[in-house]
Amino acid sequence: MKKVTAVLLGAGSRGRYIYGPYAEKFPNELKIVAVAEPDEERRNRFADIHRIVPERRYDSWEKAFDHGRMADVMIICTLDRMHYLPAMKAMELGYHVMLEKPMSPSLEECIALEQASHRFRRLLVVTHVLRYSPFWSGIKKCIEDGELGTVGTIQLVENVGYPHMTHSYVRGNWRNSEETSPMILAKSCHDLDIISWLMDQPCASVSSYGSLLHFRAENAPEGSTDRCIDGCAVEKDCAFSAMKMYMQPPHHPWARYMTNDLSQEGILTALREGPFGRCVYRCDNNVVDHQVVNLAFKNGANASFVMSGLTQSGTRRVQIMGTHGEIIGDMDKGAFTLYRYARGEQVEIRCNVEGDGHGGGDERMVGSFLRDVCRFDSNPSHGLTSATASLQSHLMAFASEHSRLQEGMAVKLADMYREAVSKKY
Repeated sequence: MKKVTAVLLGAGSRGRYIYGPYAEKFPNELKIVAVAEPDEERRNRFADIHRIVPERRYDSWEKAFDHGRMADVMIICTLDRMHYLPAMKAMELGYHVMLEKPMSPSLEECIALEQASHRFRRLLVVTHVLRYSPFWSGIKKCIEDGELGTVGTIQLVENVGYPHMTHSYVRGNWRNSEETSPMILAKSCHDLDIISWLMDQPCASVSSYGSLLHFRAENAPEGSTDRCIDGCAVEKDCAFSAMKMYMQPPHHPWARYMTNDLSQEGILTALREGPFGRCVYRCDNNVVDHQVVNLAFKNGANASFVMSGLTQSGTRRVQIMGTHGEIIGDMDKGAFTLYRYARGEQVEIRCNVEGDGHGGGDERMVGSFLRDVCRFDSNPSHGLTSATASLQSHLMAFASEHSRLQEGMAVKLADMYREAVSKKY
């Protein structure tokens, strides 16, 4: 496989901790030759590691297009509402694109991106990394091998975990749907994509309920303050204290996502001045902290999905019920049990992967994308998580949010798609 060159837009958590390290670990496969990142310290730190020349260190994604195409691929890790324009420009210039999910907070833009990938004959791979993990690909193989017969029902629960919930969706970048995306799209399009992939049937209709139950001003304890560091009377007993979350020695697992300076003074400064030091009950968040989704599929099968940020830890648990067998699994444990009805057997299948994000999905996704890029001219393939494949789960997410806002009204996906396409024209 030849070495693939890349331009990275956004050196935040995914760019810094997934794509950058992949290029370091496999320098014969991936070389990042340019980076666009508005944070100067973060931009230069990333560029120094990858020996990117000064003239290819950009402070905005727009400037990365000033001199035309300069690499084989573009990896887009900008915020949700900054996905559409760079992805379209990149494909038009001839880049293959790896795009962070969601494709866009606009259904019309998602459809336009999917259509553009075919019009420009470019790979547009969306980072639905769970499909690449041994846990989910192992379950998929069991279904394809006929172990379950016909799948009748899938139940999937995403336990977000309160640390992730409060960091990303209460205090952090994805807290407000007007600025980014609804929770079901920003976080849980992963899960809807997995359900769609495992079911392998068109989703016909969706209904959903959910709300922002807890992280609201009226639930603030008496004696609490706007910031955890400002002499809050209940901070020491609060499960969501920023002091507890970001001051943990020795590695500060969450602090690295809020500041470049991980010294004690650097973290304290960020808690005093930045968004992550705020009381969880006094933020400008509006995304839900729990939601349920019911899905009906064309062949009569159904699925239910539950997302909750009100949990101790983050994991996904699944139960798949079929005509010949059943699967029950826990992604965090990296294992699932296959039950064969006719033989009265149960088989424990372990597929845990240590040291790689999303259960081994991150590294496998990047490798798969690079291989598809290298053989695209001779054997064009749009990849396991192409824009076409991803559009189905995005439709499911948009329908879920529409239903939730309409108090659970059922939404037909075909109608939603037709309406979105008609708006375009």
